Amino acid sequence: MEKYNQVKELLKKYDQEQLLVKYDEMTVEQKDQLLDQILEINFDGIKDLYELTKVKTTMGEDKISPISYVDKSKLSKEEYEELEELGVNEIKQGKLAAVTMAGGQGTRLGYDGPKGTFDIGLDTHQSLFELICETLKEAKKKYDVFVPWYIMTSHENHQRTVEFFEKNKYFGYPKNEVMFFMQGEIPTISMEGKILVNEKGFPRLAADGHGGVFESMLQSGALDDMKKRKVEWVFVGPVDNPLVNMVDEILVGLAKSKKCMAAGKSVVKARPEERVGVFCTRNGKPSVVEYTEITEEMANQRDENGELVYGESHINCNLFHIDRINKIAETKLPYHVAFKKANYLDEKGNLVEGKEPNSYKFEAFIFDAFTSLDSMAILRVKREDEFAPVKNATGVDSPETSRELYKKFHGIK
Repeated sequence: MEKYNQVKELLKKYDQEQLLVKYDEMTVEQKDQLLDQILEINFDGIKDLYELTKVKTTMGEDKISPISYVDKSKLSKEEYEELEELGVNEIKQGKLAAVTMAGGQGTRLGYDGPKGTFDIGLDTHQSLFELICETLKEAKKKYDVFVPWYIMTSHENHQRTVEFFEKNKYFGYPKNEVMFFMQGEIPTISMEGKILVNEKGFPRLAADGHGGVFESMLQSGALDDMKKRKVEWVFVGPVDNPLVNMVDEILVGLAKSKKCMAAGKSVVKARPEERVGVFCTRNGKPSVVEYTEITEEMANQRDENGELVYGESHINCNLFHIDRINKIAETKLPYHVAFKKANYLDEKGNLVEGKEPNSYKFEAFIFDAFTSLDSMAILRVKREDEFAPVKNATGVDSPETSRELYKKFHGIK
């Protein structure tokens, strides 16, 4: 009763009493779970986030400039071999780990399950997880070392992801080289700043974005595990790109040669209006400018060679030195606001169905970590070699386009 009274007082103070709308109908165990969840919420932080929803995102006074990059396809034989040797030495010494961000569901694809378990339609019926794992198995053959694989799940898909790996015997990769960890969650709020209640009567939580990967690695013990293995470089990439190259000796070699604490891969924008973030420098620091921020003039600007000045698309394939991950994890990245549709229970316990955007969710973006760096190495790679995202059910970046790119790259008829 003491805990309940404490929660009641807290909710009254912050005008969030709707969080107890289903309390009386719950079992003793559920009541205790709900009270614990509420006590974990940072209500002052939620107030600050609500204020964020009233601010229009602009570049303001930020000075945006193009970023320098190295084009992998234009390296001379000597340059390539030098970077390759540097990278191979690091990998062979067991200094590289791979992180796959796999917290999403396949909802946009019309698929009920963790996105990593999705079959893109190859004759082999391999899932995204298995296709990505092939990179690690190839690395074992090439470098005679197992690159440890860390998979970031979400509360929503963690159990099903682990069960999928168990069922598929980890795709032939050693179980002791695979570790799962969960990303953080943050409450979703209404347009009035009220924390939403889900259909079961609990706070409606949403994953905190791919920028939450650093803090989640720290809190889950994944970083400690890497340190025990003497890992120095951590590749962080998405689950929805079957062509993602997680063990790239050139990327590792480039970061090492330039003495950078991070490196990122880019592909040239397909067209000026493509809806992607692009690498840049912001006030002299490495950054990514969102397609919602960039002006039409900047998007169309070309250099003397006819190339887009702001044309280095950020494909969410980044390499970080473990020391830098520690520092990023200890300082919270800023949250960005997304206006989304959500179903929730109102203050009387009635279900409200979100047919139009009606709520705010908050996400941290991985590229906000770049501004803490003095420099960052950017490696331009060929889109057809490394970028076949699966984001939409049909059309651009769909299973069909991803499958064709994958087959073409691997020479599959």
